[in-house]
Amino acid sequence: MRFALFDIQDQQHKTLTDALSEAGHESHFFISNEQGLQEFGQQTFDMLILNWENSNSVKRAYLHGLRSQNGPTLPIMLLVDAGTEESIVSGLAAGANDFLVKPLRKEALLTRIHVLLQHAYPTWQAADQIEFGAYKFETRKARLSINGNSITLTQKEFDLALLLFKNIGRPLSRAYILESVWATDNEVSSRTMDTHISRIRHKLQLQPEHGFRLAPVYGYGYKLEKITN
Repeated sequence: MRFALFDIQDQQHKTLTDALSEAGHESHFFISNEQGLQEFGQQTFDMLILNWENSNSVKRAYLHGLRSQNGPTLPIMLLVDAGTEESIVSGLAAGANDFLVKPLRKEALLTRIHVLLQHAYPTWQAADQIEFGAYKFETRKARLSINGNSITLTQKEFDLALLLFKNIGRPLSRAYILESVWATDNEVSSRTMDTHISRIRHKLQLQPEHGFRLAPVYGYGYKLEKITN
C-alpha cells in the first residue's frame, strides 16, 4: 500500500521507512504547505501519517483539508509528543483516526497501522476468494470468473482487475496503479497501462449496460464505478 508521510523529522524518517518497507508498503514524503497539499492531491494513497508536533490553527486547517480532500474512510494517524493531550484532541477533532506517541517503536507502529488498514479496507485482507457481485476472484490461482464463466487473463491483467474492484468508486492515480501492478518494473510506460485498462474493460465487460463504468479521470488516472438504477 502507498503511504503519504507529512513533516517527518530525521529521527522518525528511518524508523518509518524501515517499518513500512518491511511490511511491503511504499513511502512518499510531503511538507504541510500549499505546495505539499497540491502535490499530494495529484496522487492516490491508502493511508496518511502526519507529524503533529507544535500543532496550531494552520496545521489543524491543513489536516482538515486533507480529510475533506480524501473523504471519511482514508485512515490518518498522528505522531505526537508525550503529554500533549490537548493537541491530540484537536488533531482527532480535525479528522485524524488515531495517534502514536513518540519515540516510535516499530512493533507498536505496525500493529496500529494494521488495525487502521483492516478497518478501512476490509475486502483487502488476504483471502483465497473475493467476490464482487457476479465477479469472483481466486487470488492464489489468479483466476477470475463472471457468473461462473472463467475469464482468461494474464497475471498483470488479473492484478489490475482486482485492484480496480477493490477500489470501486475511488479514483486511482496513474502512479498508484503503476506502483501497485508493476512495482518491480521501472520501465513500464503509461501507454502499457492504458493498453491493459482497455483489455480489462473489454474482457470484463465493464460498460454501463453491464452495470459498470471504467473511465479515465482527466489528468489523474482511472476510476471503476458501479452503475446503480
